[in-house]
Amino acid sequence: MKLLTEQEQKLVADLIVCTKPEKIKNPYTGESVELCPEGVALYDMIKGAEMVSDFDNVETGLAIFRRNWPAEYIILLD
Repeated sequence: MKLLTEQEQKLVADLIVCTKPEKIKNPYTGESVELCPEGVALYDMIKGAEMVSDFDNVETGLAIFRRNWPAEYIILLD
């Protein structure tokens, strides 16, 4: 991942990253992309934070995702 702020480093430090890429589907549009393991872990964290209304982590996660996977961000999270 690109350079992270201190807040972003704390957020990604606890992510559980698997070893294989995964195909992720936007539940609203049906479009899908293949994400690397780090992208999958961050995407899952963002969606989980949305579910529990943890909007600070949602915003931080979105900022990281947008910088590192801009094309995938547009398909999955924009």
